[in-house]
Amino acid sequence: MGHVFDSTITDSAHLASPTDPAVLCPSIGRGRRDGDPLTVSIAQSTTFCRDGVGSDPAHQYSRVSNPTVAALEDALGQLEHAPPALCFSTGLAAETALFLAVLRAGDHVVCGRSVYGGTVRLLREVLPGLGIRSTFVDTTDVEDVRAAITPETRLIFVETPSNPVLELSDIPAIAAEARACGALLAVDNTFQTAVLQQPLDLGADISVYSTTKFIDGHSLALGGALVSRDRALLERIRFVRKCTGAIQTPFNAWATINGLKTLPLRLARQSESAHIIAQWLNDNSTVATVNYPGLRSGDEALAGRQHNSALESGTPCHGAVLSFELRGGLEAARHVAERLDLCTLVEHVGSVETLVTHPATMTHADVPREQRLESGVADGLLRLSVGLEPVEAIIADLEQAIAYAEASAISEEVAACTPA
Repeated sequence: MGHVFDSTITDSAHLASPTDPAVLCPSIGRGRRDGDPLTVSIAQSTTFCRDGVGSDPAHQYSRVSNPTVAALEDALGQLEHAPPALCFSTGLAAETALFLAVLRAGDHVVCGRSVYGGTVRLLREVLPGLGIRSTFVDTTDVEDVRAAITPETRLIFVETPSNPVLELSDIPAIAAEARACGALLAVDNTFQTAVLQQPLDLGADISVYSTTKFIDGHSLALGGALVSRDRALLERIRFVRKCTGAIQTPFNAWATINGLKTLPLRLARQSESAHIIAQWLNDNSTVATVNYPGLRSGDEALAGRQHNSALESGTPCHGAVLSFELRGGLEAARHVAERLDLCTLVEHVGSVETLVTHPATMTHADVPREQRLESGVADGLLRLSVGLEPVEAIIADLEQAIAYAEASAISEEVAACTPA
């Protein structure tokens, strides 16, 4: 049974590219007049005035809509040649609204086994209570996706590149499977953003974002967004957002708009640095595995098709996030994480600072151990979100921390072998 939403594709020939200043800076080119503010203003108001009983102004109550939030929604929609996006208080709030809008008791979800831990928690711990089942599969293998589909499948949810092992899933191929069974395809595009990857152009029905990450880019504002070209689907999700009260706040929308202005510049620099760091780690004998698009065998062609073109330097644009595991496992990861100085240990990606995360105890702590290990999230895995610092400084910090971990491992071995 197919989904009930009508897809209305906006003519992309008349819309701006993801790097058009008029899209990234919503205050540009919109009929500015003498004395107008340069930046979008914060409409920090819970409610809006009416001329009379029965009037229908554009904005009535900020739980439903708000001018500042609407400016961000318009910009995010234009980035993907789509109607205005829907913005939420967090990325998980956006996912929750999506699930409530398209799923009901008896429905089934096919989800990538390698996704953000909060997504796994929703699908494993919350939705089953509503009668919704989920199957986690390796979405890098389209055959696995096809085998998991049932007559009750209504949604396929993938992350590509995935968090935190950076696996790539073939969006057009999975979109074809979704269409064949009448399901929707949602792609979490948080790591790449619309600047580096356009899921809707590749066949997805919904792009999912934690705008908290790269779109904001400065660790200032929580937020989430859903982008689609299906207007009926957007209206259904908008209704769910109105009912649950999960809309973005005006201040956080304003902060995110200001972060959006520099998104292409930040991602270009961060992607270039991440590529260099991934190669450096890959050449380090102490490092057991490095996960970064283009380094893994077989990734190159798919990454080339799905990710936007190379930078002016010739370096491919595969994003700012990578992960790696040292041969010393959990203890080595602990030593590195605690020894780093420039790189900061936090549960976050996408900021202008370089950030390191230990997924097993942070982002994926609630994922069952068996599923976590099966998806490649080992106890010793570290995720690195590359910032804007000089790449030489980031490598130097990693180098000293890895050297410290090696020395600590040797000291512990010697101590273990020394008679009391």
